[in-house]
Amino acid sequence: MESLLGIIFHSIGGFSSGSFYMPFKKVKNWAWESYWLIGGFFSWLIVPPIAAYLTIPHFAEIIAAASPSIKAFTFSMGLIWGIGGLTYGLGVRYLGMSLGNSIILGFCSAFGALVPSFYYDLYPTAGKISFSHMLSNTGGQVVLFGVLICLIGIAVSGKAGILKEKDFAVGHEDKDKDFSLVKGLIIAVISGILSSFFNYGIEAGKPMAEQAVVNGCNPLFQNNVTYIVLLWGGLTTNFIWCMYLNFKNKTFSDYTSPHAPITKNILFSALAGTLWFLQFFFYGMGESKLGNGASSWILHMATIILTANFWGFYLKEWSGVSKKTFNTFLFGIGLIMLSIVLVGIGNSL
Repeated sequence: MESLLGIIFHSIGGFSSGSFYMPFKKVKNWAWESYWLIGGFFSWLIVPPIAAYLTIPHFAEIIAAASPSIKAFTFSMGLIWGIGGLTYGLGVRYLGMSLGNSIILGFCSAFGALVPSFYYDLYPTAGKISFSHMLSNTGGQVVLFGVLICLIGIAVSGKAGILKEKDFAVGHEDKDKDFSLVKGLIIAVISGILSSFFNYGIEAGKPMAEQAVVNGCNPLFQNNVTYIVLLWGGLTTNFIWCMYLNFKNKTFSDYTSPHAPITKNILFSALAGTLWFLQFFFYGMGESKLGNGASSWILHMATIILTANFWGFYLKEWSGVSKKTFNTFLFGIGLIMLSIVLVGIGNSL
């Protein structure tokens, strides 16, 4: 039952994350850096403390009392993850919602799922699952096989991207003009690797989460206190970059432009930012049921990929491609779905 609840929570979080970019498409006459920053204020600065206030008694005191080294390491993981978040936006631009998310989050799945287990081989910690432990039992082996299937699914999705680029090169010049496989793949690899540092940030801030439980917090919401510090790091990276782009592109005027529906733009950006945070909120709930090992991370990432692909179909990103290209893409998604099943089974063994 615990595993089932974990899968359900991760699925809800994955739906939120896979859908968060859709409200941005309703923003009019604003540059990317302007709406990305407004959305970021909600997802990284405004909503997290509200969630913590509602679920964790005296969360501010927990953060204040935590060791400076714990807060610094958690914050630094957020800084690195923030770079992954920035490049994620570009990856989706060049590859589209479906292919971009499949490749970026596929890499993120693999790195985020496996690296913590390597760390616990080097620094054994009670209650944490190491890579050698995963290799030595049936459940761990099934989870690792699921990760392998996920990586194969990424490779097949990449092949579909190559075929899509060829299809659009001749006879479909009007389709998806931003599509660029080379740029997109380079950015996707960088984004996928750096985005996985969010998982490490959760591990770094675990003492704060554990203290929240000691203070009487429902374990289901314990990570909400960690998110505050972790997302401060993400806000810092994104704020600096967006301010730089506002200055470089002379887009500071977006926020007061009479030619833009400012109220609607802020509301849609706020909705996008809130949806993005909800992925973390529900990830924390799923993690409390499954643990923060390979199972939680890859389940969360895979459900985001599936949701993003639903929106990709809705936006007709694959209309106009050949049957071979579309079938290749479906096969890649099928493999990623299979990986979800395998990881769920492995976690229950």
